[in-house]
Amino acid sequence: MSCCIFALIMISIENLKVEFGATPLFQGVSYIINPKDRIALVGKNGAGKSTMLKILAGLQQPTDGTVSMPKDISVCYLPQVMKLADERTVREETELAFAHISRQKEMLDRLATELAERTDYESESYHELIERFTRENERFQIIGGANYHAEMEQTLVGLGFRREDFDRPTSEFSGGWRMRIELAKLLLQHPDVLLLDEPTNHLDIESIQWLEEFLARNGKAVVLVSHDRAFINNVTNRTIEITCGTIHDYRVKYDEYVVLRRERREQQLRAYENQQKEIADITDFIERFRYKPTKAIQVQSRIKQLEKMVPVVIDEEDRSTLRLKFRPAQRSGSYPIICEDTAKSYGDHLVFKDVNLTIRRGEKVAFVGRNGEGKTTLVKCIMGEIPFEGKLTLGHNVEIGYFAQNQAQLLDENLTVFDTIDRAAVGDIRLKIRDILGAFMFGGEASDKKVKVLSGGERSRLAMIKLLLESVNLLILDEPTNHLDMRSKDVLKEAIREFDGTVILVSHDREFLDGLVSKVYEFGDGKVKEHLGGIYDFLQSKGGVTSPDSARSLDSVMTATKSTQSTSKDPNEKIVGGGAADYAARKEQAKAQRKLQKRVEECEKRVTQIEAELRELEEWMATPAGAANAALFEQYSKLKNTLAEAEVEWEEAMMALEG
Repeated sequence: MSCCIFALIMISIENLKVEFGATPLFQGVSYIINPKDRIALVGKNGAGKSTMLKILAGLQQPTDGTVSMPKDISVCYLPQVMKLADERTVREETELAFAHISRQKEMLDRLATELAERTDYESESYHELIERFTRENERFQIIGGANYHAEMEQTLVGLGFRREDFDRPTSEFSGGWRMRIELAKLLLQHPDVLLLDEPTNHLDIESIQWLEEFLARNGKAVVLVSHDRAFINNVTNRTIEITCGTIHDYRVKYDEYVVLRRERREQQLRAYENQQKEIADITDFIERFRYKPTKAIQVQSRIKQLEKMVPVVIDEEDRSTLRLKFRPAQRSGSYPIICEDTAKSYGDHLVFKDVNLTIRRGEKVAFVGRNGEGKTTLVKCIMGEIPFEGKLTLGHNVEIGYFAQNQAQLLDENLTVFDTIDRAAVGDIRLKIRDILGAFMFGGEASDKKVKVLSGGERSRLAMIKLLLESVNLLILDEPTNHLDMRSKDVLKEAIREFDGTVILVSHDREFLDGLVSKVYEFGDGKVKEHLGGIYDFLQSKGGVTSPDSARSLDSVMTATKSTQSTSKDPNEKIVGGGAADYAARKEQAKAQRKLQKRVEECEKRVTQIEAELRELEEWMATPAGAANAALFEQYSKLKNTLAEAEVEWEEAMMALEG
């Protein structure tokens, strides 16, 4: 039995605790990772998501607790940032994923050479050599030695590389493309557990969709951190929220988790309010009857009830609010940007040509396409940073605000948050720097932090503040959502929607672009094509998904995975949001609790009524006429017995309610 349970568990995390300084990042964290689990780690920036991945990867040790896994389990980890080597070509670097196959092939070559050189064909050792060669060759075939080149090429093409790129040195590629090489190496190793930290940051939409399909077909466990809502909805079947130093485990996709989390908190609030009312009533009863001998039993019972009561805990919520609003834009000309036969080449390499586009005042458009197709290049042409051919005209009174891909990395790491903004602010706005920083969740001591200790999301927010200080009417935002958590992305999206100027968005985030842009410009094969409508209208025209709420391309695969997962989960594992059955059980339990509570209240009313009747009889019996009435004493005795029975019934009801 134990073997079967062990086979269902890949990694077991028990009582994990991580401390940085005096405050724990999280503590008492326990959960398991099963085969085929696809887990999204969610939470605000700084909650500990990346730290959790590093611990699972064995790169960081927790302060306390254990991470257990079988020895033969393979784990691969893709960090947000890594140091990459530049000594090899793309093909050679990717082939490192098949180092075990290369070693096996070298062994086969040595054995083949030895067989060719030896002439003692009848000897026993020669026959043993033949048998060994046969065994190793079979092993070579089993591990994919015959077709790994095809798998490698398929993976690289899926991640956006062209076949002519395979023999180019990795040094010729940007950091984003080299991250893709590392991702390809991890995928090709087919690990039992794949740990991915923001894998979509450097991928275009087509590559993201390919990765979604690959992970769905992979059939192995995946734990990922991503702020791309569409991606994690399409890939994951389980959501673990890291918040306020603990976790909540939901066996559902992200969108379903959002609904369940809201319902969970509403239930907690109602339970908390009911408990506080009950505590107030019990406390009031104790204070009123504390010194009455006739109520001693009930008072003591209520004191015990208070002691046994487990306080209802409400999940803390991040109440810090990012308030983002761009400054009102001065009116520009009717056509802020007009391109006529615009072209750009680097030597013999054509980036794009014959670009003809017109962006009207107030329009919000998206630049999409594979990386390297010229999106950022055209932006640089608009900014006047690089020369180009053809004609590119900026309209009257156009003031450009530009957020570059690497804007967060361009900040001076030795400055504090306050000094960074203080140097950028001009005029009376400098008097409100503290208020501005507070609005961006850099209030109090956070404003005195050095830039070098900030997370990627915090740096992006800081860079965005600098942009907000500028008075512009044309916003050009190149991958503004990289490193931003989902809440910050929602706030930024709303701010862009309310901005009364013109906006150009270079982004691969489908959910972010959805409902924000009215026109999409597609970059590819040296051309720029105009598509009217939103991002999902564009994807539909390309044969992709029609809308975020429609049946996604991987829905059937993920449904099957979810079904399989539901049959293999640990019965001792605490899962929130277990579907209709769990809801029905919770509903039935709440109904039973209400019945017990009602019974207790009825018993209390009966006891109170009998006590009132006894007090009346005692007053009558104290009079001369009452003292002479034997019937009153008989009635009093019966009421006493009835009171004793009522108190016993009340005690039983209370024990049932507490138990």
